[in-house]
Amino acid sequence: MKFLTPDVIWNSLREVGSTVLFIIAGTVLLEVLAYFLWSPLGVFSQAVDQLLKPLGDRVRSLLAGLAVVAAVVLVVAMVSPGQEPSPLAPYWPVAAVLFLIGLFISPSATVIFGWRLRLPYMLLMPALVGLLLLVVYPLLWELNVSFTNLNPRHFKSPDFIGLKNYVEVFTKPVLKQVMFFPVFLRTILWTVINVVFHVSGGMALALLLNRKMRLRGLYRTLLIFPWAIPQPIACLAWRGEFHYEYGFVNIMLQRVGLEPIQWMSNPTWNFVAMCITNIWLGIPFMMVIILGGLQSIAGEYYEAAEIDGASAWQQFRHVTLPLLRPVLTPAVILGTVWTFTNFNVPFFINQNELETSDTLVTALFRSAFQYFNLGDAAAFAFVIFAILLAFSIVYIRVTGGLKGATE
Repeated sequence: MKFLTPDVIWNSLREVGSTVLFIIAGTVLLEVLAYFLWSPLGVFSQAVDQLLKPLGDRVRSLLAGLAVVAAVVLVVAMVSPGQEPSPLAPYWPVAAVLFLIGLFISPSATVIFGWRLRLPYMLLMPALVGLLLLVVYPLLWELNVSFTNLNPRHFKSPDFIGLKNYVEVFTKPVLKQVMFFPVFLRTILWTVINVVFHVSGGMALALLLNRKMRLRGLYRTLLIFPWAIPQPIACLAWRGEFHYEYGFVNIMLQRVGLEPIQWMSNPTWNFVAMCITNIWLGIPFMMVIILGGLQSIAGEYYEAAEIDGASAWQQFRHVTLPLLRPVLTPAVILGTVWTFTNFNVPFFINQNELETSDTLVTALFRSAFQYFNLGDAAAFAFVIFAILLAFSIVYIRVTGGLKGATE
């Protein structure tokens, strides 16, 4: 390979090494600044706390929240989605000052800048900076895009259009023909079917593997394979198995005297194929989580239940399920979010791009990267985020599954 010359290799290693040294030097500088600035900040926060104490904690919390929200709004306005800088870009010190005001007038300022928490916050600071650069900034940029008409025609200087994109998410087709609510209901059906099978199948396998048996470790290893395989590879393999003429599924159907199924072109069967693939992929994760929860339950509970004459079903209902709730609640929430936002399975199994098989996430992808409606896609993404956030809050409140972890 002629392109791998010594000069190219040396330049590549030099660039990588300089990047690593820059990160190390930046981290050291950040920690040193935090170490020497923490004590003055603590003294300043105590002085502000004594000065603002007559206002009360509620008023201070409200004022702090308003200052932080104002800073975030200003930063969002400064994040320009086009190639030209935003006219508000020079005002970033104002946003920084508003954020600092909100931070120091908060009743928690003295706790945050207390001497005991200096070391934990110093250790978290590099990760915090990384999250700000790699997560928070892109989210703010996308939030700004959602209020503009950014697309290939207006890529250099998009116009601010307010909430128009959010309105069009619900009033215009999110695909070529299909509106938002049919895709939303299909996504809910897709999520419910998969999560029910994931939890029930994972629970059944976990209960079986929690018993004493020979080669139990081997069974656990084999059952975890679907989750260990990279998802795109597994999806492409399953798509081959659903081939009308040469796929294993149709070959087996013909062997038992049934007609082959048009898995790729029939809307109903294509959706079924998506569910079969994702169920196969998702059960091992739930099995591992539930098995860990089962192994953490002390055997004394079951011994006491047997003494009281409880049957196996009663032990499962009144002992196993309640003690598994702190484990099941985050697992179900995580499984629901993963399934709701699953892209690989609907995208790869829906080979013919049937709009009757698209979910919200694949519709979002097509809107952004096939139809290039970038502003609409950004608003679409935040609508999906709001749906999942509302579900998580309601599910936690209704089930009370995190009480054991917080009490």
